[in-house]
Amino acid sequence: MLGQVRARMAFVKAVVLFDGVCNLCSHAVQFIIRHDKAQHFQFAPQQSEVGQRLLARHGLTASQALAESVVVIEEEKVRLASEAVFYILYRLGGVWRLLAVLRFLPKGLRDRLYRWVAQNRYRIFGRRESCLMPTPEIKQRFLDTA
Repeated sequence: MLGQVRARMAFVKAVVLFDGVCNLCSHAVQFIIRHDKAQHFQFAPQQSEVGQRLLARHGLTASQALAESVVVIEEEKVRLASEAVFYILYRLGGVWRLLAVLRFLPKGLRDRLYRWVAQNRYRIFGRRESCLMPTPEIKQRFLDTA
């Protein structure tokens, strides 16, 4: 029975909804894809139709999600702010899992830092004219945005 539960957990995919016009967010998605050997994560821009549907299904408005910049949804669990970042690092495994121990810092402190970066991401890192378009090599990792 325990083996079945572990096998099921291994196949559950988490969806990373990201700000598709944010340079920092687009680079973060590319980083995750490079280091996600188990292909645990799928992606969708928050601005896409599928991104908007997922946000609405989980009770988030587009403006709330953009303020967060990254939203992670796995089954019915929604992770926001620093919780989303530390969850991603933990699931990437290896050396990245070691960085996830920072999640034990006070949540208020880590979320304040996260939100400062999120609020200033366009000014610091710039923005794109349009959402990140996946290359053919990584297209299967993105939810259908058509």
